[in-house]
Amino acid sequence: MYTATTQTRVHYALTDQMGVVYHGHYAQFFEIGRVEAIRQLGFTYKDMELMGVIMPVVDIHIRFLRPAKYDDLLTIKTTLKELPAHHKIVFHQQVFNEQDELLSTAEVTLYFMDAPTMKRCEMPKNLKQALTPYF
Repeated sequence: MYTATTQTRVHYALTDQMGVVYHGHYAQFFEIGRVEAIRQLGFTYKDMELMGVIMPVVDIHIRFLRPAKYDDLLTIKTTLKELPAHHKIVFHQQVFNEQDELLSTAEVTLYFMDAPTMKRCEMPKNLKQALTPYF
């Protein structure tokens, strides 16, 4: 199992009049978590795009438990429970506030796709090599 954490602070533009994060912004928090999890393995999304591989989100399930509020420092925990096989990668994600309260959970599925053809492809070999020791 591979787990990475990163933090981001809630800025004013992400909140409504009550100072609560608008629900649609959680997808951005989860994206930040995924991007930084891959970066912690020594890769970037940009590197993969230069290799001709893109990773569109094909499915996302979000559960909202508590509100995030203006100026909260959020911790985003991103976990891969299994080594991706074939073209699919599933991220299990959680958002916590500074009091370590669980605010939201998500399961996000992405596909590895060949950019020029837009057809599903295997995970890049370098990424697979970096992930394999965790499983």
